[in-house]
Amino acid sequence: MTQLTLTRSSASLWRVSIENPPVNLVGSQFIIELRAILEAAENDPDLAVILFESADPDYFLAHWDLADDGSALAGQPPLVEGLTPFTDVLVRLSKVPALTVSAIRGRARGAGSEFVLATDIRFASRERAVLGQFEVTAGAIPGGGGVARLPRLVGRGRALEIMAGGEDFDGELAERYGYVNRAVPDAEFEAFVDAFVTRVSGFSVSTIRELKSEVDPRTLPEEAELAAQARLFLAALATPEVREWVRQSFENGLQQAGPFEEKLAEYSARYAPKR
Repeated sequence: MTQLTLTRSSASLWRVSIENPPVNLVGSQFIIELRAILEAAENDPDLAVILFESADPDYFLAHWDLADDGSALAGQPPLVEGLTPFTDVLVRLSKVPALTVSAIRGRARGAGSEFVLATDIRFASRERAVLGQFEVTAGAIPGGGGVARLPRLVGRGRALEIMAGGEDFDGELAERYGYVNRAVPDAEFEAFVDAFVTRVSGFSVSTIRELKSEVDPRTLPEEAELAAQARLFLAALATPEVREWVRQSFENGLQQAGPFEEKLAEYSARYAPKR
């Protein structure tokens, strides 16, 4: 494990810390490590809650690593038919028997946003959290489940606003829209999250799992939806217009700590393709 650190606070509560400098990108190694944690979780009958948090207060998960060629995934277990490795692992994340909680401090955009959307509960720091689906500025639709999950959470109009606008949402606005469960003042954030996960992990594990098993089929998207959106995303990445957006963005600071990543919605729109 080089990007995810698993701490077993108790038999029923796991904490997973994300650390992949400089900006916590999502890529092949992240998928491999997350899959390993989920496989362990699926086979642990005593586990009730998994908390995901970031070691970097400025970045929860920045977005997909556009320099990742996927070679590290060679030889990994087969995927659900039609799904990409990322959508596949997010399906497993959404369906793991334990309750999953994201403690969002810092930026969670693109694939980072889609990661937190795949968890059961999202708490955000009111002052430090930033969420968004900026893919439209690059000439693509979200490909990791955002198109399927957001409308179920926030409604059709707000989902289209979030994805078509490609803008950032702070913790307070994200709470108002239903993008996150609750925005908590940063000074109280750690204590609030810790109290919640500790409380829930003390309840009957079998009851938590039964609850999830009843809620999941009524709320989760079908895998065919996710597969179709992933295909559209991958097709867009192959176009000259999107490749040019990637080139210009890298030249101006994409995936490095600094102004471009800090204000990604603003900077990325400067090179938005017009196709």
